[in-house]
Amino acid sequence: MRSEPVLVTGATGYVGGRLVPLLLGAGHRVRVVGRSVSRLKCRPWAHAPNLEFAEADMLDAAALARAAKGCWAAYYLVHSMNPRHKDFSEADRQAARNMALAAAEGGIERIIYLGGLTGTEAPLSKHLRSRNEVGEILKAGPVPTTMLRAAMILGAGSASFEIMRYLVDRLPVMVTPRWASTPCQPIAIRNALFYLKGCLENEVTTGEVFDIGGPDVVSYRRLLEIYAEEAHLPRRWIIPVPVLTARLSAYWIHLITPVPAAIGRPLIEGLRNPAVCTENRIRRLIPQELLPCREAIRAALEKIAQQGAETCWSDAGMPPLPEWVQCGDAPYAGGTVLECGYRVVLSATPDAVWAPIKRLGGQTGWYFGNRLWQLRGALDRLAGGIGLRRGRRHPTVLYPGDALDFWRVLEIEEPYRLTLLAEMKVPGEALLDFRIHPLDGGLTELQQLSRFLPRGLLGLLYWYALYPLHQWVFKGMLKAIAQASGAIIREGPDRFAPRMAHVCHVRP
Repeated sequence: MRSEPVLVTGATGYVGGRLVPLLLGAGHRVRVVGRSVSRLKCRPWAHAPNLEFAEADMLDAAALARAAKGCWAAYYLVHSMNPRHKDFSEADRQAARNMALAAAEGGIERIIYLGGLTGTEAPLSKHLRSRNEVGEILKAGPVPTTMLRAAMILGAGSASFEIMRYLVDRLPVMVTPRWASTPCQPIAIRNALFYLKGCLENEVTTGEVFDIGGPDVVSYRRLLEIYAEEAHLPRRWIIPVPVLTARLSAYWIHLITPVPAAIGRPLIEGLRNPAVCTENRIRRLIPQELLPCREAIRAALEKIAQQGAETCWSDAGMPPLPEWVQCGDAPYAGGTVLECGYRVVLSATPDAVWAPIKRLGGQTGWYFGNRLWQLRGALDRLAGGIGLRRGRRHPTVLYPGDALDFWRVLEIEEPYRLTLLAEMKVPGEALLDFRIHPLDGGLTELQQLSRFLPRGLLGLLYWYALYPLHQWVFKGMLKAIAQASGAIIREGPDRFAPRMAHVCHVRP
């Protein structure tokens, strides 16, 4: 085993988050890189003795070069298929160029890249074309690149699997585009991870391109049928029609599943291309037992039933902390941060008060006004937002960067603070903050603070129109949280923050 670390990019993503513990368990020294080290340090595997951390954005060439220095191999497991990137293809190309340059400058000997499996039929979707371009850019660089090309990955939490799961679970009759009959060769997530690890440990794979897939070649229609059978659902009626476009399919998926149209559409467009392995050389070089589609789906459903999915498609894409949150009381030019805050004093320990806070969202809901939360989620979904269906990865465990309904966990400090950033459609930036303060005499104060940086007149109208509703909901939530914790309310709920808060300077 080599003493130099292996660099893993995309360590908080669906594949990367599962590959890291696999490499650590095999005895490799690993350096994980991400936009937020604090988020990386909250992963379950973060305390491993042979783990290092590096902070870098893939679009920051200098930071990426610093992160790569001293590593002997690197995994490239990132992509920019994100609603915040107006042109994800160009972002992908630039990130790949940065990786190739950083690998050469840092002395990396090998790059291992997971791309998309494409057939020979043209034209390719924009997403698959971008994945191919990334592979070509990496292979054109001075560092040898091993490229694994995979079709759909079957595993609890993957975007493709979640689309299939929600469609089949919720729709007894499905109208599908013609791609329902397109052949594909899915691979179980455990098999894909084994190949990724095996390429690191087998030098013969250096610089090669391999197609990876499971033992079954099936149509997408057959996959939907297998899922229904394994989930013990009644037979689903699948009706393909020629007039249903990828755009319409993506909007339908947006309404029915937690996966937003911005992610669903590239995936749907890619399904029109057959995705079948053209060669199977890797099976000889890295032998393993390949799971058939039925067994892979069964394993994924068991993970979901046990609430044991290690990673989820929504893990990736944590936004940076808004600058106005951190800049304190300095003079501000450029807008006004508006606040609505309430407090309650409870006869309970901080841990007891924290218990219901850490269960917020998902199946638990928001303790008060759940129908209003559901209505807000439905309206957000109709407006093109993510809505409430995204839920949460685990019912009681939260990490920075986790998706929580239409919020994102920015900061968490158990059992004292939880900060959420709104990812719903709003005319501005919104935060929801829960703070717990121990007091004398066995009392604990719980504060709930909503902060909003409006954008333009619409943002101001939005805030003031909803302010009375926020007051009512916050009071109700604090009372309901107290009840859920088993605590007795000693004071409040009382308003503790003015409607217009202190503000700070934000750089233009």
